[in-house]
Amino acid sequence: MKILAIRGATTVNKNTKEEILKETAVLMKKIMEINDLKQEDIISIIFTMTRDLDEVYPSVAVREIMGIIDVPLLNFEEKYIKGSLKKCIRVLIHINSNKEKSEIVHVYLNNAKNLRLDLNMRSDCDEKCSNSS
Repeated sequence: MKILAIRGATTVNKNTKEEILKETAVLMKKIMEINDLKQEDIISIIFTMTRDLDEVYPSVAVREIMGIIDVPLLNFEEKYIKGSLKKCIRVLIHINSNKEKSEIVHVYLNNAKNLRLDLNMRSDCDEKCSNSS
């Protein structure tokens, strides 16, 4: 068993508690589904949000919507860079896994797909990583 990391990101249209929670839950569920990840595999989760999102922490979605209460969570504000993607929620999940790094699928949804076109172009992510919400 080794420690691996999974990246992901999504965007919201509005800075509302409801939208931030909904899109965070969609992103997390998609990451867990695609990577066949179980709650007990997760070591920790780190979220960042752009400074234009301030209605709720994304970790609230993990605790309240997904019911994951025994995983350490952190929330940070993403460093502002001129011209960077707005209304973006990013995640870094540390996991215990028997998989190889190459088997991990990183998930980018909504406008965040533009952050890592190289990952979204992978053949194993084409269908799986499309936003179904």
